[in-house]
Amino acid sequence: MFLLFGSTSVSAQEKIKIIQNDSLKSQSIDPLRPAKASFFSAILPGLGQIYNKKYWKVPLVYGAICTSTYLYIDNHKKHNLYRDEYKNRLSGNISDSEYMARLSESQLIAAQKGFQRNRDLSALFMVGFYVLNIIDANIDAALSQFNVSEELAFKPVMINNNISSKNDFGFAFNYSF
Repeated sequence: MFLLFGSTSVSAQEKIKIIQNDSLKSQSIDPLRPAKASFFSAILPGLGQIYNKKYWKVPLVYGAICTSTYLYIDNHKKHNLYRDEYKNRLSGNISDSEYMARLSESQLIAAQKGFQRNRDLSALFMVGFYVLNIIDANIDAALSQFNVSEELAFKPVMINNNISSKNDFGFAFNYSF
């Protein structure tokens, strides 16, 4: 009988714990994530985008850099072609190409300058896309650590103005608890 009474008294003294689920989840923030993404993109363009798991950006990065590289090489070859033709004319040699033979010296100089300008712009775009790749990886890595939930909303709102009988346009910032 004592045994039965003792077991009931022990279970009666057990406390019930109430645990409330918090809707805010704690996420660890890596302060070096943007620096890592930038470093990876600087080593190999597109690697920072892969690190950020934005795989769809990799073809854009390579498309931009490779197109600029192709245009640089093509314009450099054409610049050298017209420059060599101009140098051959100055030394008194006759051109092998019919098309080049019909061009005047001023046209050769203008073509050289045009292709040189395009070549230099292509080099500038190549460097610009490379730097843009690094900046994109950095910003994407930094923004990926922000908590974006459904409870936070920023929406356009139409408000009926009772005084002027017109609709007013504005923005509403809502946070649901």
